[in-house]
Amino acid sequence: MQHYSMAPAPKKILLAISVAFGSTLSIPLAKAADNIELPTIAVTANPLGVASDEMVTPVSTLSGRELSLQRESTLGETLKSIPGVSSTYFGPNASRPVIRGLDGERVRMMQNGVGILDASSLSFDHAIALDPLVIEQIDVVRGPAALLYGGSAVGGVVNAIDHRIPKEAIDGITGRSEVRFGGAENQKNGAIVLDAGNGVLTIHADAYKRKTDDLDIPGYAMSRRKSEATGESREHKGRLVNSGSDADGGAIGASIALENGYVGMSYSTFNNKYGTVAEPDVTIDMKSDRWDFASELRDLGTIISKVKVRMAYTDYKHRELEDGEVGTTFKNRGVEGSIEATHGNIGPLSGVVGVQFHNSRFEALGEEAFVPANRTSTQAVYLYEELPLDTVKLTFGGRVEHAKIESRGGADFGPSESRSFTPYSLATGALFTLNDQWSLTTNLSHNERAPSYFELYADGVHVATDQYEIGSSNLDKERSNGIDAQLRWKQDHNSFSIGAYYTRFSNFIGLFNSGNLVNEEGEAGQADSDIAEAEFKGARAVFKGIEAEGKFRVYDRTGSLDLNLRGDYVRATNRDTGGSLPRISPLKLGFGLDYRYNRFGSRLDVLHAFKQNRTDENELTTDGYTLVNATLTYKLPSPQPFQLEAFAKAYNLLDQTIRDHTSILKDIAPMGGRSLLVGLRGEF
Repeated sequence: MQHYSMAPAPKKILLAISVAFGSTLSIPLAKAADNIELPTIAVTANPLGVASDEMVTPVSTLSGRELSLQRESTLGETLKSIPGVSSTYFGPNASRPVIRGLDGERVRMMQNGVGILDASSLSFDHAIALDPLVIEQIDVVRGPAALLYGGSAVGGVVNAIDHRIPKEAIDGITGRSEVRFGGAENQKNGAIVLDAGNGVLTIHADAYKRKTDDLDIPGYAMSRRKSEATGESREHKGRLVNSGSDADGGAIGASIALENGYVGMSYSTFNNKYGTVAEPDVTIDMKSDRWDFASELRDLGTIISKVKVRMAYTDYKHRELEDGEVGTTFKNRGVEGSIEATHGNIGPLSGVVGVQFHNSRFEALGEEAFVPANRTSTQAVYLYEELPLDTVKLTFGGRVEHAKIESRGGADFGPSESRSFTPYSLATGALFTLNDQWSLTTNLSHNERAPSYFELYADGVHVATDQYEIGSSNLDKERSNGIDAQLRWKQDHNSFSIGAYYTRFSNFIGLFNSGNLVNEEGEAGQADSDIAEAEFKGARAVFKGIEAEGKFRVYDRTGSLDLNLRGDYVRATNRDTGGSLPRISPLKLGFGLDYRYNRFGSRLDVLHAFKQNRTDENELTTDGYTLVNATLTYKLPSPQPFQLEAFAKAYNLLDQTIRDHTSILKDIAPMGGRSLLVGLRGEF
């Protein structure tokens, strides 16, 4: 992997940081008692801002120490410790979360409550335009959330929160920084986050740099099963070729504290150049610029008590380079936003009404473009209500949206086309408080999703999947009905939850192999017809599963020792054929031990993934594995208000060859081998 220089945009961010904070050196460090504690409760899935254990929908939150321990190079890998969550893992540089067996257009990726506009749902080799290094909190909604976030949230929502627009004023300066070295990819990472204010105006700035080499792997890149099935030789061993990366970025933002709220804006840039793994000579050069606006007004009156506005404009582009020459360019520009009003209580009833909009233009230009230039626009209105009744809290709501997807056509895609859809969603749920420790939640939902532009209009070879993909402009809306229930227990430092879900699709839009072999022009029966043809079409499908997690304090004398447990299982079936759907995670069980004493901390995590032999007809069986990681932390003596912590993390201590069944590259791109990462983080 060649070395890349830092792009100029982050240098501008660093200059802005020096200008913004150079003038505030006379401002004292914010006193510990005055520090703003960032919220650790979920801000996603419930617009009324209730605590996580009062939510009806299953929500997991990573923040603070837990996020620091789980933070990886990609969002998908960062979230894999959460029950029900896996990843698409297209090598160490591109990985989207998979929730309950659903990914792509069925998992809504958001940043500060507004959708992330990139090309990551189009292809597994396209990274999410976001780096976990500067994220302060991640909320994960497991299960349908189409009511609040649209049909693309039928599988769940991932909301990355960075506080680039400060919601609360501070008086002084606060910040944090972190550096990391080592790991299987020999990473060299660093990030700094600063906030300064005078009690009214608060300025935020952050910058980061990430550089990695090719990933070290325990054995051969190609699996034995693939070698035997295809007759290909297993050549590369010990290193995942073309898996290095060079990324940087940053942001600057500001907000003004109002008497009853705030208003603010931010600008952020993201640059990432990385190897695609699937091809030894192809790299992706990605750049995304984003402008955000947010405001919230509280205590407005008895009819409307609060109004929240969030908007973002994104200019995204990436180039796919082959031997240094541009082969294909992808562009996505658009704006998305929402306005949400909380109405005053009507008796015990509280709730919100909101409107959302999205408008984007997508282009793919070059020899590997397999979708036409297109435009997507959506408008939606939704209502969410809560009704507490003694020991029971009821929730209900509905959403209606209009979606229009237009293809500009072209020489390779035929005439221009346009489709319009009006999907709607309904949901109701209940939280039963059984006693001080036990509670039970249930949810029922009907969800509809408009087909995406690539499901409608794709027509060409998709190199990342090694298929000739054909969309269908006659597709109908995707429809599903779901039910889930969760039993929760919490007492002091101990907690446990177990839940089950069942989702039935009457028109699951999937990419199914047609059985034909075609050439690069889509022609069958030719001498060069050696590419598998796959079509987007609807099918009846069922997703069902179970999730459990628990935390128990087992020792509390000289320090504290906690036992963490987790497990999840999902089964996805194509009801039309009776077979399994592809890339479904196997049964996973895990435990962890977390010990803390004064300045010292240690942690051991063990996860066993079972063999996955419930496969689609075009998949190979995936062996099980046991992943063992260990972490040591030590808080260094430092004057107040500074806090410094050194850490070391050992990955894959058993040095097993780990292949995730949810990865389309599982048979040529395993996870990293045994390695050690060390780092230092500080805050004030």
